[in-house]
Amino acid sequence: MNYKTVTIVLVAALSLIIMMNYVPFPCTTPQETQESYSSTRSIMDTTVTISVIGFSENESSDAIENAFSKVNYINELMNSYDNQSELSVLNQNGNLQNTNPDILYVIERSDYYSEKSQGAFDISILPLLDLWKSKFSPGGTYQPPTQEELDEVLLLVNHSEISINDDNISLKDGMMITLGGVAKGYAVDHAIQSLIQDGFENGFVNAGGDGRYIGNKAKGASWKVGLQNPNKSSDAITVIHVKDMAVATSGNYERYFSDAAKVSHIADPRTGHTSQNLISATVIAKTAMDADAFATAVFVMGEDEGMEMIESIEDVECLLITPDKRIIRSSGFSQYESN
Repeated sequence: MNYKTVTIVLVAALSLIIMMNYVPFPCTTPQETQESYSSTRSIMDTTVTISVIGFSENESSDAIENAFSKVNYINELMNSYDNQSELSVLNQNGNLQNTNPDILYVIERSDYYSEKSQGAFDISILPLLDLWKSKFSPGGTYQPPTQEELDEVLLLVNHSEISINDDNISLKDGMMITLGGVAKGYAVDHAIQSLIQDGFENGFVNAGGDGRYIGNKAKGASWKVGLQNPNKSSDAITVIHVKDMAVATSGNYERYFSDAAKVSHIADPRTGHTSQNLISATVIAKTAMDADAFATAVFVMGEDEGMEMIESIEDVECLLITPDKRIIRSSGFSQYESN
C-alpha cells in the first residue's frame, strides 16, 4: 500500500524511538530464563518490528512469523492501490457484496472516529488526496488545487454517504475510500492479538511509529517510547512508559508531497486544504487503531478543538507540538512519563 501519498494519515512525521536494544535480555525466573526475540521487515511501505519476550527461540520465532502474517493479510486486504484488493474492488465498482468482516469492522469503526472528530477524520477522503497528489506529481502544476477544484472534489468526501446493509457496502457515484488512516494501526492490533493467542504476554509491534506494547520488557521494566524533537536532534522531547497501551504520532515536518512544495501530507476533509495547525500530535490509547485515527484527527483539528476532543474520550491522552514549538499535554498524559 502506498502510504506515502494516499492515506489520511500518510504518517508518521515524527519518529517514535523504541528505547530498547534488540539483543537478548535475561530475565531470571525460579527455573528458566526469558530472552528478547525480534524481527524487522518492510511492509505497508514502512518498517515493521515485532518483538517478544520468551523462553524458546523456536516458539518465539514462530509467534513472530504468525504475527507478520497478520500484518501482510491486512495489507493485502486494505490496499486501495492494489487492483486485486477487496478495498480496490469496492472503489472500482462502487459496491461490494459479502464484504470481508475486517473491512466491515474498520469502516464501521471509522464512523465513530468521524463523529468524535466532527468530520476531521473521514475515510472517504481519497479523491481529495488524489487531487493533491496530481498537483505535485510529474506533469502536475506544482501549485495547490484551486478553490473550484477543491469544492468539486469535496462533494465526494462524506463518510455518512457510505451505505452498509448487512455485509454489503455501496458508495456514492465517484466516491472512493482509503483505510490508510487506520489500516496500519489495525494491522498492529491484529499482530498483537496473534502474539497473545500464541501465549506471549510480553512484547510489542511497531509499524512506522504506530506501536502497541503488551506486558513488560525483560526484568519487568516497562516499554519506553521516545518522542523525537522536531529539530531532528538526537534528544527525545520526552520518554513514554507504556504497558498494554498503544502510541501513534501524526505530523508534517518530515514527509511532504514534494520538497519544493512543503505541504503537509495530512489534509482536512472538511475544507480540502492541507493541515498546518500543529507540528505533531502524539496519542496514547488502548488500541493502535484508536491511537492512529485520533492522532490524525487531532492533527487536523488543531490545539483547541483537538484537545477538547481528547479530553472527552476515556483512556486516550495526547501530546501536541504547536508551530511555535509549544508542548501541550492532555490532563492525563504525564502519568505515562513517570518512571
